Amino acid sequence: MAVGESQVDQEGGGATPEVALGWRHTLRTVLRDTTARWGLYVVGFVLLVTAFVTIDTYLSRLTFGVYSDYAIAEALPIFDHPTRIPGPGEGGEPHTPPAFVSGGTWEYPLGTDPSGRDYFTRVVYGTRVSVSVGIVSTTIGLVGGTIAGSVAGYYGGWVDDLLMRAVETIYAIPALILIIVFTEFVGDPSMTWVIVGVGIVFIPVFARIIRSRVLSVREMDYIDAARASGVKDRHIIRRHVVPNSFAPMLVYATLQIGVTILIVAGLSFLGYGAQPPTPDWGQMLNKSHGYMHSNIWLSIWPGLAIMITIMGFNLFGDGLQDALDPRIDN
Repeated sequence: MAVGESQVDQEGGGATPEVALGWRHTLRTVLRDTTARWGLYVVGFVLLVTAFVTIDTYLSRLTFGVYSDYAIAEALPIFDHPTRIPGPGEGGEPHTPPAFVSGGTWEYPLGTDPSGRDYFTRVVYGTRVSVSVGIVSTTIGLVGGTIAGSVAGYYGGWVDDLLMRAVETIYAIPALILIIVFTEFVGDPSMTWVIVGVGIVFIPVFARIIRSRVLSVREMDYIDAARASGVKDRHIIRRHVVPNSFAPMLVYATLQIGVTILIVAGLSFLGYGAQPPTPDWGQMLNKSHGYMHSNIWLSIWPGLAIMITIMGFNLFGDGLQDALDPRIDN
């Protein structure tokens, strides 16, 4: 019988409802919540845009040189090349610098930046850096925290003390300072090291969450039965302890993606992370602060993109938390 269906009691003839589990039940619960449903829509749309711009950004590698990067953007009428600065005459009269369109036009819906590049295209293509880095960094923190927290909680004793003291040392340092020091130490402020740095910063939070769950799960009868059957500890942790402690980790990871996007935008604003001319929301905010009086829209559009994306992940994370919490009557 499928999980979630009703099972007929043969003796009494009544219906005994089973516990509804699985990702289908979780998805139905999220979709019943209006705010969580809209959060899911925003997250889905952002992920689709991220996939599209990532493919177009690396089109030359994916097609082995048949097409150049940003070929899709140049082929579609609503986009333009996000990094190429128009030459003299392309944005105005011949032999003049590119036009600085402060307001929206049919050709440039959000105007252009001071270099004459279409701002709508740059905002859309800036999704790749912020969202992909947020997801990858959160995944690094999730995996690292899961390993450290589950091992510490399962074994306890000196193993727990050693791992958790190391985790708390990282947690005691402010996130931005630790990431900046890390990128300066490796001598490369590229996005690769920013991803690694942000992921390391998030390991302590995930480790503490799963450790608290593992401390209770390891005392369950089925864990004792697995030990008595001679199952090795690493298999018990991987097959029983982690899966039964992972629900709060998944919820927190969804919420943490929004925080990561904000941190990455802050790092790009400070000059770390994505380097020009790569479109990035934080970098666009950095370049626009000198034009606050002449063209405030240069700051509004990337800021609005950051706000909507973070709000979508937060709303979806809240709905996911309600769906995975057995204490809440859905």
